[in-house]
Amino acid sequence: MQVRESEARIAALEARFASLGEQDLFEKEAIQKEITQIREQAYASLSAWDIVYLARHPKRPKASDYVEKLFDDFIELHGDRAFGDDGACVAGLANFHGIPVTLITQSKGKTLEENMKKNFGMLHPEGYRKALRLVKQAEKFHRPIITMVDTSGAYPGKGAEERGQAEAIAQCLEVFSGLRTPVIAIVLSEGGSGGALAFSVADKILMLENAIYSVLSPEGFASILWKDEKRAEEAAEVMELTAADLKRKGIIDTIIKEPLGGAHQNFDLVCDHLDKELYRELLQLNMLSGDTLVEKRYAKFRKMGLAYENM
Repeated sequence: MQVRESEARIAALEARFASLGEQDLFEKEAIQKEITQIREQAYASLSAWDIVYLARHPKRPKASDYVEKLFDDFIELHGDRAFGDDGACVAGLANFHGIPVTLITQSKGKTLEENMKKNFGMLHPEGYRKALRLVKQAEKFHRPIITMVDTSGAYPGKGAEERGQAEAIAQCLEVFSGLRTPVIAIVLSEGGSGGALAFSVADKILMLENAIYSVLSPEGFASILWKDEKRAEEAAEVMELTAADLKRKGIIDTIIKEPLGGAHQNFDLVCDHLDKELYRELLQLNMLSGDTLVEKRYAKFRKMGLAYENM
């Protein structure tokens, strides 16, 4: 049963439940039982396309929600000191369990107006250059860096290309790979193409259970490979873009569990899981020297292809 179809059935049942009065106790209990059964059946065995749907769910928590919940004293910093400020990259300084950190997030909005300001999480070159400015500052003051990945890809518009989109992403890959301070990346929802990879050259990569991380979208994959965007569901299976697939390949390090139905069903529980794992990783990485961090990070990415070939 498709998750999308199940949610439509649940919504209809919830509407029916809301219309009932206090005297309809037995019918309410029956509806609640049916909702539970539908949800358990729908999420018992998710397909890759179901996970793509959950990763893009309109109610799924955004980077701003995690920043507000997990970090204290966040101070946002703006601008790339070259062209302007990119609303899709929200970054700055914060405290995490008393540890000063630099946060670099790919930020989507919750409303159409917010998404227009944030360009639906698709960064321009100035967003990546803002990130570069702040991670260099973090390295100077020995602050750990935490990135949050949530983008379908870097913005491919004419202006972005004219201002050096590819070069800005390449600079991120180069600089992040050599940072002498801990870097932890968290894939929140949708991590697509080089736009996501730019923030993912990290010592540890954490990924939420119902997030996706891939070279491009299933729709783009189907259009290129089969010249048919309608085969996106089939493409999602072929691409192996789920957290379980990527953990098996050694591309990510840790899967953050989500409640039945996705992160939006119990945000506090997801934050609790993420908080504990992030703190554990941060304490371990803070014990390593700059040279050791760079060496281990280099080795981590060098062996990714080998791990896949030996499967």
